[in-house]
Amino acid sequence: MKRVTVVKADEVEVKPFLLKDFTHDKEIQRSMKKVTKKELKNLAESLGMKYTDEQIGFAKKLIMAYHNTYSEKR
Repeated sequence: MKRVTVVKADEVEVKPFLLKDFTHDKEIQRSMKKVTKKELKNLAESLGMKYTDEQIGFAKKLIMAYHNTYSEKR
């Protein structure tokens, strides 16, 4: 049989649930895949979009900047 301790409500500390308290930063970074120019070109072609190499390069830089900025805040 297990022991049970009864406490008053004001003795209990209540904190909001934060996912990052239960996960490691390395796991979050691993789940984010690095985007390549080839993948961006294939995606644009599959969507029927016209593009230039400059636009693909810009899109890659933008996606990586977003990843670097917001993956740390998770």
